[in-house]
Amino acid sequence: MSDTLVVNEIYLSIQGESTFAGLPCVFVRLTACNLRCSYCDTAYAFAEGRKLSLGEVRDQVQRLAAPFQIRNPKSEIRNASAPPHVGCCRLPLVELTGGEPLLQPDSIPLMKALCDDGFTVLLETSGALDIAPVDPRVRRVMDLKCPSSGEVARNRWENLAHLKNTDEVKFVIGTQEDYEWSREQIANHKLTSICPILFSWVTPLQPHQHDKTLKKVPAGQTPISRQELAEKIIADALPVRFQLQTHKFIWPPDQRGV
Repeated sequence: MSDTLVVNEIYLSIQGESTFAGLPCVFVRLTACNLRCSYCDTAYAFAEGRKLSLGEVRDQVQRLAAPFQIRNPKSEIRNASAPPHVGCCRLPLVELTGGEPLLQPDSIPLMKALCDDGFTVLLETSGALDIAPVDPRVRRVMDLKCPSSGEVARNRWENLAHLKNTDEVKFVIGTQEDYEWSREQIANHKLTSICPILFSWVTPLQPHQHDKTLKKVPAGQTPISRQELAEKIIADALPVRFQLQTHKFIWPPDQRGV
């Protein structure tokens, strides 16, 4: 390995998804993706980026996290500081996202190093690549690609055997067919007995976000609104977490770096 990564952006914002939604988070967005999901809102990360060493990435994360260090007056004599915690985790969180982070082999040692630094580390991954090498301390948020993504054939089902109860499985749902497919997978694989399940509604893309390389939604599928999705979850008594992309309600839905 080269000890370098191609990084699209690193920024501090509010976590908009997963069971950690609403918490401060440093995002490390890596360049490149092997999928072209129909609803992808980060096509700019397919190729844009600059090479950084693992040390440079860690330094940037530490710099963004530094304001969260709270001085304890009683420990000043030891020049010690303690990070704030909420519930079970230190703030800010750190998330590797993309693109697809696991396409870059050095994402694995980076996540380990960030865990060693004391951060709660999240990984957003498509589910198309092997998650087994990821440090067990990392909270893996893994997609199972639904039919409307155009990438359902790329799901790596072997990954289900590697999931822990601290991981999360996410279904990004844009059509009625996606919902029915997702419900079937939950039942067939007994997913709710493994880890939390997220049903994430597809936020429509802005016109300029439509990259020409994205897959098309298969013909004959029926769009589902966020209200319809929520009502179906209730009607079917599904033990899942409905989620919207919170950051897209705080800032413009196409704004980068948030």
